[in-house]
Amino acid sequence: MTSLRSAIRVASWPGVLVLFLSFLSLVRYTSASQDTQLVQTTTSSGQTVLLPDDRKPSLYTSNFGDCLGGSLINVTRFDAAYYQDNMTVLFHLEGNTAVSNASVMMYIGVFAYGESRFDLTFNPCGANIASLCPMNASVPIVASGIIPVDQAEVADIPAIALSIPDFEGQAILRIFANSTQSEIACYSAVVTNGNTFSHPAAVGSVLGVFAIVALLASFATAIYGDHLPTMRTHYAHSLSVFVVFSVFQHVFFTGALSMNWPSVLPAFWSNFAWSAGMIYSDKMQNTINQFIGSNKGNTSMVGAAISGSAADDLGGGYSIASIYRRAVSELATRIYHRDLMAADDVDALVKSRMVKRALARRTLVNSTDGYSWYGVPVKPGLPLPGNFSGFAGTLSEEGIPASNAFLTGFLWFLILVTIIIGLVVSLKWFLEGLSLTKLVKKDRLAHFRVHWLGVTGLVVLRTIFIGFFMMTFLTLFQFTSKSPAGVTAIAAVVFIIFSVGLFGGAGFACFYRLRFGRFASSPDRLHLERTKALGPIPWYEFRRESRRAEKSSPKASAGSLPWWRLHYVEGDVQRMPVHEDEDYIKRFGWLSARFRRTRWWFFVVWLVYEFVRACFFGAAAGHPLTQVFGLLIVEFIALVIIVGLKPFEGARLNAIMVYLLGFSKVATVALSAAFDPRFNLARITTTVIGIIIIVIQGILTIVLLIAIVVGAISSYMSVTRNREDFRPRKLAAIRGKYFAHLKKASPDLPPPPPPVPEEPKEPYFNVSTVRRCPKIEDEDEDFIADMNDPTVSRNSVVVSGDRASRAHSLRSQTSNTNVPFGARVHIASWSSRDMQNWHEADERRSGMKKQSGMHGMVSNETLPETMQRSRVSSRSGTPLDVRKSRDLKGKGPVMDEGQT
Repeated sequence: MTSLRSAIRVASWPGVLVLFLSFLSLVRYTSASQDTQLVQTTTSSGQTVLLPDDRKPSLYTSNFGDCLGGSLINVTRFDAAYYQDNMTVLFHLEGNTAVSNASVMMYIGVFAYGESRFDLTFNPCGANIASLCPMNASVPIVASGIIPVDQAEVADIPAIALSIPDFEGQAILRIFANSTQSEIACYSAVVTNGNTFSHPAAVGSVLGVFAIVALLASFATAIYGDHLPTMRTHYAHSLSVFVVFSVFQHVFFTGALSMNWPSVLPAFWSNFAWSAGMIYSDKMQNTINQFIGSNKGNTSMVGAAISGSAADDLGGGYSIASIYRRAVSELATRIYHRDLMAADDVDALVKSRMVKRALARRTLVNSTDGYSWYGVPVKPGLPLPGNFSGFAGTLSEEGIPASNAFLTGFLWFLILVTIIIGLVVSLKWFLEGLSLTKLVKKDRLAHFRVHWLGVTGLVVLRTIFIGFFMMTFLTLFQFTSKSPAGVTAIAAVVFIIFSVGLFGGAGFACFYRLRFGRFASSPDRLHLERTKALGPIPWYEFRRESRRAEKSSPKASAGSLPWWRLHYVEGDVQRMPVHEDEDYIKRFGWLSARFRRTRWWFFVVWLVYEFVRACFFGAAAGHPLTQVFGLLIVEFIALVIIVGLKPFEGARLNAIMVYLLGFSKVATVALSAAFDPRFNLARITTTVIGIIIIVIQGILTIVLLIAIVVGAISSYMSVTRNREDFRPRKLAAIRGKYFAHLKKASPDLPPPPPPVPEEPKEPYFNVSTVRRCPKIEDEDEDFIADMNDPTVSRNSVVVSGDRASRAHSLRSQTSNTNVPFGARVHIASWSSRDMQNWHEADERRSGMKKQSGMHGMVSNETLPETMQRSRVSSRSGTPLDVRKSRDLKGKGPVMDEGQT
């Protein structure tokens, strides 16, 4: 029984916990149900449904700003929402005024993608808005209501507008004084559907984590080891933080062009704003505002309409005559009961009366009714909501005025440098503490622990090199915006430090390496070679004659022109290569360590390239066509040069920086030309182009993130290169190939010439062994003596008589020996008797030739036949003609040529 109770007690605890959680969720659901109010509505199909009152609208307004520049009405809340489920528009306005007494006319217009979708002009007295009938300084302005709309009125709003990210729309409120028929207030709010590409908290945080991973991996390869050339090799093949921030800043600073951007682009770029130092902080912005004062500079020159300034052309502008024509037409209709208006005015009047009746039947909406989909007034210095022109429009997504951009980026850069210094110093003393407690070996990271001050200085210099483009652009942009003198002075000092400091350091680095040699110029030729690009596409490229000579089989040249070659002649031939010179690596490795041995000077080219880009982005702000087409030329030339140089030693860095980033820059700048207002493209078309840019930059970012992961793995292999037992073992083979690749890529030697192709094998005859069988000649002592005499010639000489023609000669078709036709007969050796007999036969042939003439019959006896006849006659004692004797083996009868 006791055990049963214990079991029940143990088993009941989970059940009690489940019941408790269920009770809490039920209480929460009941409380939410009691707080949520339901509204009854009729759908387009005629069904009556209940909808929650706090549901998210299909379209609603967000932040708003003053578009008049000195409005007589201070609006503190302005929001409108469109609910597709019950076809209603909610409207709410709050504010105050200093005008003592004035009757007004109100206008509301809704615009989507640059076109008017809905507009309404009405008298607030006829709409039961008591706080504006008349407007009085002693009465706070509170106006709200629900406006029913029919299907025809919203037919121009496409269904995709309710779901597309960053819907581009504006709601404009204009208030006119009836006494003067002039505009006394104007407010503009951005219209959105809640879907957006802007998720800096989520996307920006993920990108930041990847950047930290790249930073740790790169730093680990830079400090691990004790042999500087080896450390440099592994560091050069890790993923560079310089590459990471070059990609991120390229994406964000595209918005610095003075273009009228579609809303999707600034929203997407806001995820990368942190990489450019554009991080919003209330305390920092308030401090900067106090330092700058009320002078926000002239950011309107870069294309942004600042909130609080006049924007008469907003929404296509307005006509005061058309606005009051409606009111006069309505009054005439009421007095004379006649239709004195055109058909368009009648439709506008009917719509106005219907809305007024709807507003009159509604009570004022309390500001605490739970509606949370409204915006707030934008802060001073920010552009009007929905205006994303120029760098000011890009920064508006972050809530940072363009006048504060330089100081914001500079302060965050100083904070970053301080954090990096603190982390490096903390790591040094943390390792010392671990060494004292014997948690790590005493020689672990010994090189870093000894030279930690130098490493800290190099890290700071490398950070300045990475931030060169950002700070140069921000200082030039500050000069262009004409902000207060104090901020401009700070920008000038920073500009001098970065430009003069880095260019001076780069120049000294080159001088330090090249001071013992000299430059020489030699004539050369520039050839135009036909090649292929991107596979089968025909292409042409220029190549110097000196480079063509390095190839074993250069391509055919389509033409050439005189050129010259400037090359460096080393004064000390025994000097070590730049990547093996430990002194140079210690001093200037922060500039040259990642580049190839033959491209170690590329940091100078990169600094010049980044400075020119910064000048176009910052100094040419406000001149969009100059920016776009100037940058397009610069980016294209840079792409061609960098592709030809392939400066980075690491293959991944070349793939990202040379090809992907270069292509993204050229394509982005080229597509950005479409956003110039002078081309007057439809906003829907510009939105499509903007999405194409997002796809290009998004692919670049995804490839970079993949490269960061791969780089972290390769960096892990580098810092464990001294371990014999590598884990995981399945990557051991890849690790070996990776180290072999480092060993091959580090010397940066030209590829060896291709091997000479082997000649095709043909049938051949090869004598491996020779065996001599005994013969009759072996019994002759003279023959044996001649065989052992090395001075005896072994060549067979055949003398043939001259004949006019042998085409019909019988002897030209038959052979008197047993060797094939055309072959020569060779014997082992000649004796003196053989030579004597040969001379006698030769004399007989000469005599017969003289007697018979050129057409006479000539003996066909050859030297071997003469020798054979001589030996046979010497053995038999009777001279015999070879042609009448039997063969040496005695086979066959003895026949004369005349026998048949």
